[in-house]
Amino acid sequence: MTSEDTTRINKYLSEIGYCSRRAADKLILENRVTINGSVPEMGTKIIPGDIVKVDGKLVSKPEEKPVYIAFNKPIGIVCTTDTKAEKNNIIDYIKYPKRIFPIGRLDKPSEGLILLTSDGDIVNKILRARNNHEKEYIVSVNRPITPEFLKKMRNGVPILDTITRECEVEQIDKNKFRIILTQGLNRQIRRMCEFLDFKVTKLKRVRIMNIKLDIPIGKWRYLSIDEMNEINRLISSSSKTHTDSE
Repeated sequence: MTSEDTTRINKYLSEIGYCSRRAADKLILENRVTINGSVPEMGTKIIPGDIVKVDGKLVSKPEEKPVYIAFNKPIGIVCTTDTKAEKNNIIDYIKYPKRIFPIGRLDKPSEGLILLTSDGDIVNKILRARNNHEKEYIVSVNRPITPEFLKKMRNGVPILDTITRECEVEQIDKNKFRIILTQGLNRQIRRMCEFLDFKVTKLKRVRIMNIKLDIPIGKWRYLSIDEMNEINRLISSSSKTHTDSE
C-alpha cells in the first residue's frame, strides 16, 4: 500500500463534503469521530475499507455532484452548522435538503454575500487563496469619514496582535465607504474602525472573489458553471503564485 492510499481523517471528512477541515478537527478533538470503532488522534490516517463514523453514524462519499450556493444573509443569522447550539443559524434558515456548510463567516450583525457548499475540499482551497480571495464590503459608520481615517484603513491597523494587510478603501459618501480585504480576521472591519474611534452602523458584503451579490436579501441561488470555472482558475493561480514564491 502506498501513501496515496491513505488520507488524514480531517481531510477525508472535508473531501466527502461532511464538513470543513477546521470543523473536522473540532469533531476529532471532541471525540465525536471513530475509525473502526476507535476514537482517533489528530492526524490519524485512514485507508480504503476503514469504517468512519461521526456521532455514531456512518459517513461515506456522496454520489451526488457537489452543491455550490450564493446566499444573501440577513442581519441576525449566524454562520454556523451547529443547529442545536444556535437557533438563528444559516442551515435552518436556508433549509437546503442536503448537508451544506458556509465557506468562511459573516458576523451576525452583518448582512450580504456568503457562499455555501457540500464540497469540503474547495473550502480549504478558497480559504488558502490569499490575494485572490478578495472580499468586498460596503460599510457605514457613525460619523463623517476623514482623509486620515481612509489613509490608516488602507495602510493597516493594529488589531488582534497583528497589523492588517494593506487594502483598497474608497469613500462613497459622508459616512459610507467601500473596502476590499484579502484576509479574514475575526470582526476585522469592525475592529479596524473601532481602533480609529469609529463605530460601524451597517456592514454588507457585496462580493467574494468573482461572485457578486445579485439576489434579494434572504434568498439564495446556485453558482453558474462559468462562476465555478473562474473560482477554480483563481484558486489555481493563487496556489501557483504561492508555490513559486517559496
